[in-house]
Amino acid sequence: MILKGSQRAGAGALASHLMNDRDNDHVTVLEMRGFVADDLHGALSEAQAISKATKCKQFMFSLSLNPPKDHIAREQDFLDAADRAEKALGLDGQPRAIIIHEKEGRRHAHVVWSRIDGENLKAINLPHFKRKLNALSRELYLDHGWELPKGLQAGGGKNPLNFTLTEWQQAKRQGLDPREIKQVFQEAWKRSDNLKAFGNALAERGYFIAKGDRRGFVALDVQGKVYSIPKWTGIRAKEAIDKFSSPTNLPSVSHVQGELRGLVTDKLKDFIADIKSKHARDVEPLNHEKSEMVALHRAERLRLKDGQKERQIKETKARSDRLNKGVRGLIDWVSGKAKSTKKRNENEAYQCFSRDRDQRDDLVKDQMTDRQSLQKRFDALRKTQIQDRRLLARDVSQFLRSSERRSKTDAIRPRERGRDKDRGPKFEL
Repeated sequence: MILKGSQRAGAGALASHLMNDRDNDHVTVLEMRGFVADDLHGALSEAQAISKATKCKQFMFSLSLNPPKDHIAREQDFLDAADRAEKALGLDGQPRAIIIHEKEGRRHAHVVWSRIDGENLKAINLPHFKRKLNALSRELYLDHGWELPKGLQAGGGKNPLNFTLTEWQQAKRQGLDPREIKQVFQEAWKRSDNLKAFGNALAERGYFIAKGDRRGFVALDVQGKVYSIPKWTGIRAKEAIDKFSSPTNLPSVSHVQGELRGLVTDKLKDFIADIKSKHARDVEPLNHEKSEMVALHRAERLRLKDGQKERQIKETKARSDRLNKGVRGLIDWVSGKAKSTKKRNENEAYQCFSRDRDQRDDLVKDQMTDRQSLQKRFDALRKTQIQDRRLLARDVSQFLRSSERRSKTDAIRPRERGRDKDRGPKFEL
């Protein structure tokens, strides 16, 4: 599993995020340990309250457990990984909560520990936790026999399509996958020998280069949003200067934004609105099918949960009835029968616990198979929509270029425009 962790505060915000069942198909509380409260909001508020007796601001440690895309992890897989991470980090025995999320046919988990040592009222220090988690991730892959991703291979290289949270959020606001944007910049960089060629390559995809106020080379999309070229290309700023020289002669961001505002006409906005509307209509049936599937899966899990609870009550009562009370109970205690009966009850209780856990895992596996089948249809539609956006970007670029050429021609030949009035109407996009 890929393990990513961070020290953090914000008990309420984290609890709300982890229990969010709007953006996740299913949210399961796998474990609550060491807290008085029996719900996540109460538990994390508890940890925050205890931290007030210390100077610690980031009183929690949050860890995400992400199995490979093609593997459906069982509950025990997450528990084992959490136990090993707890030991590696030095958080043994600290209060913790484990939450499982399921979304888009994948299953992952989050673990949250309190960093506050309740006896000594001191925060537990977590030196080099990123290095420790990276090493444990590699061990988990090897233990499960999963193929190591490049980032975990010995001396392996980082995936060039990896992106930061800032890049993700910026791309999300525009409605594009950040990997798609990054590919545009990287492909333009690879096939360009000079600044002009690079600018043309980006312009074909709807991005226009400019001189940034503090970031050197930047690019703007048709809506005037700014992208740092080194960041989105995956290079150093010095490499851009070595290849393209100084950005001094490029137009400023404000100048390019002004030109774009003038060039993006109502017709162009209609193009963008049409494709967005089409994409929304195309995905609506799949979203409806997903909602029905999620509702059905939740109902199945609730029935299983209620059935297991009812059976657990009956089985617990049956085991309790085996222990005699009064004089018979005293005789059983003296003869040793009570001890053997308790041992038998303990063994049966564990077997029942294992049976219930396996039933939950089997149900999840069956449901995940259905969800993954639906997700493949989502992915195929998204792939088609990405191609649609690429074609739109090309059309936008051609439209902007033709508009710019018309503007320059109009400025150079003002007198000819007057004579054109008698030549009939012109075709306009």
